Formats: sequence, C-alpha cells, structure tokens
Amino acid sequence: MTDDPLRTHQPRHPENPQRGAAPGRLQRRSLLQAALVAPAAGAAATLIDAPAAAGGGGPFDPASPRFALAVLPDTQYLFDADSSDPEPLKATFRYLNQERRDANIAFMTHLGDITEHGSEHEIDLASDAFRTIDGRLPYSVLAGNHDIRGGDDQRGDSVYLRAFGPHRFTDTPTFGGASPDGYNSYHVLRAGGRDWLILALDWRASDTGLAWAQGVIDAHRTLPVILTTHDLAWADDAGAAQLSGHGQRLWDRLIRDNDQVFLTLNGHYWPPGRTTLTNAAGRDVHVHIANYQDRYYGGAGMIRLYQFDLVRNVIDVETFAPWFLTRDPAKRTPLQAETVELTGPVDRFSVEVDFAARFDGFAPVPPAAPRPPVAVLRHTTVGYWRFDSAGFGAGTGSPVTGNPVLDGTVVRDLSGNGNDLTVGRIGAGTAETLTFSDEHHSGQPAHASLRFDGGKGPDRGAILRAGPDAPINSMKFRDGYTIEAFVKLPDPYQGDHAWMGILSWEGRSGDAGKTTGWSPLECTCSLNISPERFLQYVVYADVQDADPTSWSHALPPGRWMHLAVVNGSEQTVVYVDGSKIARNPTQPSTGIATLGLPFVIGATSFDLSYGQGFYGWIGDVRITAKALRPHQFLHPYG
Repeated sequence: MTDDPLRTHQPRHPENPQRGAAPGRLQRRSLLQAALVAPAAGAAATLIDAPAAAGGGGPFDPASPRFALAVLPDTQYLFDADSSDPEPLKATFRYLNQERRDANIAFMTHLGDITEHGSEHEIDLASDAFRTIDGRLPYSVLAGNHDIRGGDDQRGDSVYLRAFGPHRFTDTPTFGGASPDGYNSYHVLRAGGRDWLILALDWRASDTGLAWAQGVIDAHRTLPVILTTHDLAWADDAGAAQLSGHGQRLWDRLIRDNDQVFLTLNGHYWPPGRTTLTNAAGRDVHVHIANYQDRYYGGAGMIRLYQFDLVRNVIDVETFAPWFLTRDPAKRTPLQAETVELTGPVDRFSVEVDFAARFDGFAPVPPAAPRPPVAVLRHTTVGYWRFDSAGFGAGTGSPVTGNPVLDGTVVRDLSGNGNDLTVGRIGAGTAETLTFSDEHHSGQPAHASLRFDGGKGPDRGAILRAGPDAPINSMKFRDGYTIEAFVKLPDPYQGDHAWMGILSWEGRSGDAGKTTGWSPLECTCSLNISPERFLQYVVYADVQDADPTSWSHALPPGRWMHLAVVNGSEQTVVYVDGSKIARNPTQPSTGIATLGLPFVIGATSFDLSYGQGFYGWIGDVRITAKALRPHQFLHPYG
C-alpha cells in the first residue's frame, strides 16, 4: 500500500518506485512448524514436544521431509469500513484447517495490511475471522501501513496492537516472544525434522526493533530464518524484483550479514515478483513479493502455499483462492473462475534449494562416521567387500586416492566365508583402469571406493574375481538372497559403455541347461547398465528354466546410488535408493544357476570372456543369503 495508511494503493510510478511499486516476485516457500519456545531475545530457549508445538488443528507431522507454509498477503479490501466481507478470509482459514494433515501445513504467516483503515470496526471483524484458526494452526501477523496510524514500531498503543499483540499468542506453542513495543515477534517451528525461525517485523522497524531482531537471531544461531515484513521489495510488470527504500535499510542493517536469513516474504506492492540476492557470506537470499488485492474481490483471501521438499531440495509454490476453490466449477462466475488459481511464472513455480549446503555455514550436518565391518555383518551374510584399509589383504597398505590398484591385490571377504577377490586387468587394461578413491555414498559403511575406467577399447578395464574354490561360486541361493552395491556413474558420462557389468557370475546359461534366454553363451547372473543407463538385472533361476529380467529407470550420472536386488525364493525385486523400481517381473525365480565358476565385480562375461569393464565408482558390496527389507539394507530406508 502507499505510505499514507488512509489512501488506497496507487499505480506505480517508474520515477518513484516507493509509491505503489508493484510487488517483487514471490518465490514459492513453505516452511515451519512448532517446537521451540523462548522468551524475548537473549533469553534461554526451552524445547517443547513436537505434537504440542503443532498448535492444534488436524494432525501435522513435524518429522516428514515434506511440509508447507501458507503465506497470506494483504487482505485489507475485505475489511474496508461498511463494505467489509470477512467470508473469503474465513473460507481460507477453514481450508487450511481442513487440509492441514493432507498438505502437512506447518504454519501460516500474514504479510500485513490486514485491514484498510485500522479502525476498531475493521480490526474487530478481522480479529473474529482469525479465531477460525486460533488454537488450530500456528500463525504470525505483522502490522502494515494500513493497520496503524503511521510511525515506526515505537508508535505506542493502537487498535491493531490490542487485537493482534503478543497476548494473542501466549498459548501458541510456536510463539517465542515479542519486542517490548509488541509490534515485532518471532516463532520457532519444527518441520522437516528440524527447527526454523520466523521473524515477523513491523512495516517500519525502528533501530530499537532491528536490535531486538538481531538479538533473536543471535539467540538461535543454528536455525534457518524466514523474515516476513510488509515493505521490502517491489517488482516490475515482468516480475523482476528489487529492494524498496525501506527494504534496502533492512538488507543493510539486518539481512545481508545474517547468513541464517535465506528467504524473505513481503506484500504491500503489486504485481507479485521475486529475485535472488547474495549476502555477505556469498549465499543466496530469496526475496519474494506476494500481493493480490488488485485482483477480483480484493484477492478473495488468496494464499500462497510454499511446499518444502527436503528430499528433492525444492520448494514448490502455488497460488489459489480457497473461497472459490470450494465452489462448483460449473457455477463459478467468469471472474471467480479467473481468480480461483493463478498459474503465471510468478504465481506457480519451483525454487531449487540445496538445504544442507545452504545451511552448512551455521548448522552443518556432521558427516556420518565410517561403520566397522562388524556393524553390518549379519549371520546370513555370504560375502562383504569394501575398499578402505579394512578391505585389503596384508601388504597392500593404506589405500591412497588416485593410486592404481595393482594386479594381484587381494580384496578380503570380511564375512569370513573365504570369498576373497583378486584384482586383474581385462585385456590390455592399464594401471589407470582401476584406482583407489575416497569418494563414497553418504550412507556407505566404508568411506572409500574403487574408480573403474573401463571401456570397449584395447584398455578395457579391471575386475575383482573370486578364487576357483570360493564357496560363493557354487551357492544356489534357493532360500532367497539380497545383493547390494553402492555405485556412481561419471558426469559427464562419456563414451560407449552399453551393457557394462557391475557384478556377475561366470558360467554360460546353456551349460546350466537353460533354454529361455537371449543366448546360451550369456552368463547365468549379472547386474548391468544399458545404453540408456537403465539398470538391468538378469538371472537364470536355479529351479525354473527362466531368465526373469528387471529394468530400472535411467540412472543419473554424478550421483551416488544404493542398489539392491532382493529375491524371496519366488521372485525378484530391484531397489534403487530404497525405492522399488517399476519393471520387476512376476515370473517365478528360485535361486541362481551358478556353475562353480567365479563371482566377479567390475564386469559381465559372455562366453566365459570379458569384452569391457565397468566405468564409474563402486563402493561396498554385500551379498546375503536372505531376502532383506529396505530398513535392513547397508544404507537403511524407512
């Protein structure tokens, strides 16, 4: 809105962006939940239980990595003297209450200008509407220029403060405290398995108010911060945002030097927009503007839902009006249908945020420590191979990243079952085709791997091969089995590596009496990569004359993956990163038709010979004579 709280929003003047400037682009955000309560700034924080911190309403899961933050901008035209209509806002609040569980909504934040004139009549109507979510969904509010009669946060008493001051939130478990003047507040929420801090600042925070806000941040030094205020940035008609005059002051005095602030939300201006600024630590700060009061019915209580996904490292944003959403589509008027949902690039979008990397400057996630072999050996473990110092035979020494793994090197079977593997080159493979590496999957027991540089040329790769008398060569696995491996493909993925093998058993399927397969010269069991980077698991069953084959999606290069092949003695299911792939055959498959020939890591044989080696990294490999569940994998899931 304009600087005069009694005047309506005026069109933005290019020469004076501070008056009525269109809101800067809003980025999709969604965040927060309840968990930590603290008194005012500088006081000690007190941890409370997550269920209580949810703030009532429908069940909310604070541990889920997917949750939402509802953002409600300027509602002033719904509370405008004798033309007020609270029903759209009440409909929005009813929607949030009803959808809290399904959308996992952690919190709602209002961006100011609740009312048009800040009169007692308007404030009373708005206060009554907010009772729809009191005790059901935790939320924050802040004063916009239309809610008060000028001045900064030292203005003293107001109708707004009497209705929406700190006393309203004393029973809200997320409420952390307020500045002495009552116009600035903060909440600490638990969502996505961690705590988050929301700062709600008056539309004109004084120096005293900014000092209070800094004290709150200082008292919560490991929490990511979402800063909400009414006037921070404006946007042009294309949605490109820039700081307003007051926003520049907030940036210079508070935001820039506090790396914890990663997202800011404001209303006041339209059109909506967004931008990304770089703070003093060289990290991104997302600046978003949301305001829909210029839309039909004063925005009709329209909300932004910021849907955080900490697994995908993305925030998905959508904008819609629940008041119209609940109506029969066939009965919506043209303007209602036009306003029910906004799908333009500043209203519906996704923002990629590597949360761990963005927050590591103030809340680093400690890397998992290596786990000793004994921690992952089960009584049904047949073979376990890893490539740190524990995995190699005497005389190898400590593996040094980049050094070749020489032919004849022994990789010990740490299960104690005598299935040691010996390193050898394929064809004219050079020393560089197999080297030590300290790269590893974050959930891998050993923090080491082998880098294979195989291909289809004369220097084709290297293999790790079981000895002729190793028990694993002849095991039939009729009672089931689980084969696990950590794998990473290079990025960029260069050259022709079609049908390269990760691991296999030598032995021709025809010699095992199998007639159903692609070729009688094919080996009896192998885990391979297709030309499209699809994972292929093909097994000739020991009992049936069958070769059921599983196919995954295209595996991404440049990322560590955990692969698992699980057979319960009847059929096989393949998992990638704990997720069952789609193309697992239902064809019966009991055991593996092994022929006493070697088990191999690093290639797949055809007619008892090798045409190429693996290209990429292989970490820990474990084979268990039992079908395991995902929570029992080397990297547990679920």
